Amino acid sequence: MKSVAYLGPEGTYSHQAAVAWGSLVGAVTFLPADSLPDVIQAVHRGEGEAGVLPLENSIEGSVNLTLDLLLEEPELRIIGEVVLEVHHCLATRAQQLARIEEVWSHPHALAQCRRFLAENLPGVRVCTVNSTAEAMRVAAGREKGAAIGSPFAAALYRVPVLYRAIEDYPGNKTRFVIIGREAPGGDGPYKTSLVLAVPENRPGGLYEVLRYFAEAGINLTRIESRPTKKELGEYLFFLDCEGHADLQPLSGVLAELKPRTALLKVLGSYPCHREVGRP
Repeated sequence: MKSVAYLGPEGTYSHQAAVAWGSLVGAVTFLPADSLPDVIQAVHRGEGEAGVLPLENSIEGSVNLTLDLLLEEPELRIIGEVVLEVHHCLATRAQQLARIEEVWSHPHALAQCRRFLAENLPGVRVCTVNSTAEAMRVAAGREKGAAIGSPFAAALYRVPVLYRAIEDYPGNKTRFVIIGREAPGGDGPYKTSLVLAVPENRPGGLYEVLRYFAEAGINLTRIESRPTKKELGEYLFFLDCEGHADLQPLSGVLAELKPRTALLKVLGSYPCHREVGRP
């Protein structure tokens, strides 16, 4: 039986992504962890065969800690991904808005539902907690309390949903990557994630690297810079591209880039995402 580690507690969006991944690989057990480094350590210790890490959000951008952890990781690789539609709901034991005296949630979720709160619950006390799942747990025990979080968490903690899809931006999505030791199987199409550094800071340095992808007809689906943490103005570049690192044409491009980069690390090649989380 496969086991998957995720950032807890139960009911987080990471938990929901883990369940979605579990539906692809068969019956699984789910292991909540206290932090993202703890997710990785759970896989290293063999407690989890895979781990779920949030990589990027369509509103908030990339999760920098995840990028740093992937860069530093010596053994594990990305073996899959899940793209989760993030839909917030208002869940409460109160049967109507007028009875609600306080709203609990994570600061990001509260910010993403600012318009709903201003229009429907002006003046209500707003309380922050470490996760939307924790907010649901709190709301489950309060007659006049409410929580903002996922319908998944509301169902888990048995808090009735009063309003659905209350987020200000309906296109909110979070991409999670799955880390593990085993290379993924199955049919394509595949995506590859990698990180590289150009040998020196000079005009056209990045272009000279990226042109190999264009000349081979390989589509880059994501590129992002991160400081090297060594010198101001020095950057690493995280890339996602179509194709598998062990297959042409991408394998040929990587062979060309290896002597032309100061750093080139393949983070993983894996099947393209499964999107889940309809409201």
